[in-house]
Amino acid sequence: KMFAIIESICPGLDVLVNNAGISFVGLLQDMSDAQWSEILNTNLSSVFYCCRSAISHMVSQKSGKIINISSMWGVNGASCEAAYSASKAGVGGLTQALAKELARSKIPVNALACGVIDTEMNKQLDEAERAELAEDIPAGRFATPEEVAEMVWKLICAPEYLTGQIVTFDGGYL
Repeated sequence: KMFAIIESICPGLDVLVNNAGISFVGLLQDMSDAQWSEILNTNLSSVFYCCRSAISHMVSQKSGKIINISSMWGVNGASCEAAYSASKAGVGGLTQALAKELARSKIPVNALACGVIDTEMNKQLDEAERAELAEDIPAGRFATPEEVAEMVWKLICAPEYLTGQIVTFDGGYL
């Protein structure tokens, strides 16, 4: 539906940023099938669907950029976040495979593997948990959404030769 609205306004997208993420914190054995599906659908399948919808216009124009927001936990899995880690690792694999498919069409596909960002997803943490987590980050703090947006902009402005990369943006955590 979203892409039908876009196509009613203009021929297609020049830039696609896939930025969805939900998590389940707990043991994998305690996760229901519905919770597993919700995380995979939100974090990984949405990237597939949006890329598939955006690509035809980009290929016809031989231009465009795709930026997928991933996580440091997709690069190096997190205990008690197995489904989140698996889904974000899938975003990385999809990014690298799609970059190879689209390189000859001059469409770079990259991912930004974010560390701890001060977003709604981390609002569930109390002050003590936030402080403890910030201590583990070499930069000593969470990143702001504005910093993530700046990195996305830098990837959008990067030369098309930069493709298939998973850029880790984690304050030195990994």
